Amino acid sequence: MTGQFLLSLISGIFIGGVAGFLGSLMLSKRMALAAGPLGHLALPGIALALIYGFDISLGAFPFVILGVVLIWFLERKTRLPMEALTAVVFATGVAIAFFFLPIDQAEAALVGDISKIQLNEAIYSVILCALIFIICQKIYPSITLINVSEDLAKARKIDVKKYNLIYLLLVALIVALGVKIVGGLLTAAIVAIPAASSRNLAKNLAQYKLLSLSFGAISAAVGISLSKGTTLPAGPLIIVFSAFIFLISMIFQRGK
Repeated sequence: MTGQFLLSLISGIFIGGVAGFLGSLMLSKRMALAAGPLGHLALPGIALALIYGFDISLGAFPFVILGVVLIWFLERKTRLPMEALTAVVFATGVAIAFFFLPIDQAEAALVGDISKIQLNEAIYSVILCALIFIICQKIYPSITLINVSEDLAKARKIDVKKYNLIYLLLVALIVALGVKIVGGLLTAAIVAIPAASSRNLAKNLAQYKLLSLSFGAISAAVGISLSKGTTLPAGPLIIVFSAFIFLISMIFQRGK
C-alpha cells in the first residue's frame, strides 16, 4: 500500500463518512439534493484552482460559502423556498465556470480526482471533517426541531435564522471537500444516498446517524480501492457502490 493511496483512502473515508452523517440531517430537512447545485456552484473555484495549480477544495470554498450566504440572505428577503433560490444561484455559478474551465482538465472538475491528494491537503481535510462532525452533532437536535416546527423551535428560544445559517455553512464545507473525491457533478449523491440507505434500515435516530456515517465511509473506501486496481475514476465508483448499498437496503427493508 503506497503512501499516496493511503492518503487518498484516509481522506476519502473521512469526507465520505461526514458527508453521509450530514446527509442524514439534510434528508430530514428535504435538502439533500441542494448539495448538487452547491457542487455546481463550486465549479468556478475549481476551474481557477486547475488553472493556477492549487487544491480544488480551496478554490471551491469561497464560491460555495458565498453562494450559501447569498441563498440564506435571499431566503430572508424574498420568502422563496430555499431549493428555488439554490437553483438560481447554482445556474449562475455553472454559467460563469464555463467561461474559463480548461477543457483538458474538465474531468477532474466534474468527477473529482483524489488520487493525487497531498499530505497537507489530507491533513486539513481530516481536520475540517472532524470539525464539521462535532458542530453537526451539536446542532442536530435544534435543526431537527426546526424541521418539525419553526414555531415550536422559536418557543424553545432557538434562533432559527442562526441555526439555518450554521447548517448551510456546514453543507458548504462538505460540498467543497466533496468535490475533491466526486467532483462538482456528483456531490449530492455522497450526502443523499448513504442517508437514504440508512433510513431504509435504521430503527431509531441513533442508528440512522451511525449507519449514514458508516455507509458514506464504506462507499468511499471501496470506491477508492477499486479505482486503484482499475483505470476508472474513484468518484463514479464511490457513487455506484453507494447506490449498490441502497439497493441492498431496499431488499432488507422489504423483508422486514
